[in-house]
Amino acid sequence: MTERRVDTFFYGLFMDSSILSTANVIPHNPRQAMLSNYALRIGARATLVPQQGAKVWGMIYAVGPSDLETLYGAPGLESYGPEAVLVELNDGHKIPSLVYNLAVAPGPGERNESYALRLRSSLKKLEFPDDYILTIA
Repeated sequence: MTERRVDTFFYGLFMDSSILSTANVIPHNPRQAMLSNYALRIGARATLVPQQGAKVWGMIYAVGPSDLETLYGAPGLESYGPEAVLVELNDGHKIPSLVYNLAVAPGPGERNESYALRLRSSLKKLEFPDDYILTIA
């Protein structure tokens, strides 16, 4: 029996399907999407923090729940937990999605320039808006 897939919003390096593939996660039905009223914060890795008026771009992929357990059960990712959000696709439609987020956001002084550089490269490769890419510090 085929496992039911869940739309999941990826906003960090997992937006790149080749990175998901190296973790043995097969993403389906890729779509660009935007999440309103959240901002991206990069510490050791990326996370989202509520911020009125902000927006975060990412990719929606349909993935199996067992794939998500494998992905977020990997060392260093266990602190991420699922949250339900409403994202907006490029065509204006809003759809429910899961997003994995840290329970405790990194402090303002935490930075990972290497991660930010790789993320900017992924965003460019996936053809996200330049004005958003420039916000990734």
